[in-house]
Amino acid sequence: MTTYAIGDIQGCHARAIDLIDKIQTRTPDARLVFVGDAVNRGPQSLAMLRLVRELGDRAEMVLGNHDLHLLAVSIGIRKPGRGDTLDDILSAPDCAELLDWLRHRPLALREDDYLMVHAGLLPQWTADQALALAREVEAALRGPDWKDFLRGMYGNEPARWDDHLQGADRLRCIVNALTRIRFCSADGTMDFHTKDGTGEAPAGFMPWFDVPGRRSTDVTVVAGHWSTLGLVVRPDFIALDTGCVWGGKLTAVCLEDREILQVDCPQYQQPG
Repeated sequence: MTTYAIGDIQGCHARAIDLIDKIQTRTPDARLVFVGDAVNRGPQSLAMLRLVRELGDRAEMVLGNHDLHLLAVSIGIRKPGRGDTLDDILSAPDCAELLDWLRHRPLALREDDYLMVHAGLLPQWTADQALALAREVEAALRGPDWKDFLRGMYGNEPARWDDHLQGADRLRCIVNALTRIRFCSADGTMDFHTKDGTGEAPAGFMPWFDVPGRRSTDVTVVAGHWSTLGLVVRPDFIALDTGCVWGGKLTAVCLEDREILQVDCPQYQQPG
């Protein structure tokens, strides 16, 4: 089956429909993998969440930071942020079912030689290690103590991975790498302050995918999250967040032949 990975939609449901129609015109039985941030900031987060769920076995999505934010807001751990567009989900009659479905989504997904995550990987992780660590977080999020996990999820420390990390620190570091990373140092210390493009790397830091000796180069990592990075297609890395909610494009890539499909998007949010 032909698989397409789709970048950050962030509640732009109408544009998602346009892109899916374009995909299905080319490949009627295509499988879709959304690389996270299906919701928030755009105008139709509820419709977007329902769409991905209703696609059933034809689609999967990995969790992004905005998807996790929705779960945290839903149980009162976090307050809605400026520009959030989650009220339609939280007041929907099927809210509980949608959120239960959401917290059972993976944080990493491997298909042949492609590894799909929302943001990226720490340079010392192999693809297999990243998948195993993602499963640790998934088990916590799907388990009976999932609310306690969310309460401990926020924070920037520890900023560097250590195999001996335990408990909330371990899970937080994994989540931050898979859903928030942009820049890190050569030893894998993450920076969470800079959101600009690669030319604005803080001193001593670089894009996570350019760290020398990165151990996941034997697969192609497919991610979103970094709208100021834009579309990148290289042998070991594909970036798909092309700023849909900021008035850019919504982008998909066919994993079999790497053809890029895009639709233009109106601007729903001002950066800042």
